[in-house]
Amino acid sequence: MRIWPIIPLLAVAFLVVSCSSPTPPPGTTVVNNFEAKRYLGRWYEIARFDHKFEKGLDQVTATYSSMDDGGIQVINKGFNPDRQMWQQNIGKAYFTGDPSRAALKVSFFGPFYGGYNVIAIDKDYRHALVCGPDKDYLWILSRTPTISDDVKQQMLEAAKRQGFVVEKLLWIRQPVS
Repeated sequence: MRIWPIIPLLAVAFLVVSCSSPTPPPGTTVVNNFEAKRYLGRWYEIARFDHKFEKGLDQVTATYSSMDDGGIQVINKGFNPDRQMWQQNIGKAYFTGDPSRAALKVSFFGPFYGGYNVIAIDKDYRHALVCGPDKDYLWILSRTPTISDDVKQQMLEAAKRQGFVVEKLLWIRQPVS
C-alpha cells in the first residue's frame, strides 16, 4: 500500500477542519442571555487585530440582519485607501447552540465556518467585544464611529481578562460625525 497519495489529502482535511472551527477559544466566556434582535443593525469597527481579509481597510462597518432560515446575514464593508475604493463581503452566521448564548459560526466562503463570539456587550447593546475561533481575532465594535475613553478602557480590560494581548489592536479610522 502506498501512503504518499494519502498524505496531501490528510493535510487538506486538517487545514479545512482547523480553519473552520466554530468554537470559542479556550479561556473565553461568551455572553449569555444574548438578544440577537438587539444586536442586529450597523456596528462600526473601532479596533481589531490585524488579519489579511481586512488588511489596510478604514471606515469598516458590519451590518447584521435576520434571514428567513433563522440565520443572520453579515455585510462587512470597508474603504481601501490604497485602491481608493470600497470593499464588501457578505456572509451568513448561525448560532452553534442556544440562541441566548452569543456563540455563532460565520461563513464568507462557502461551506467553511469560523467562530464569531460576543464575549462582552453593554446592557444597551451599544458596544461589543467580539473574538473569533482563537485568540488571533478580536474586534471592538460600537454603534457610533467613536467611543469614549471610559468605554475604551472597559473594553480593553474585558479583553485582557479573557487573555487577549490588547497591545496588538489596530485602531480603525472612522469618519468624524
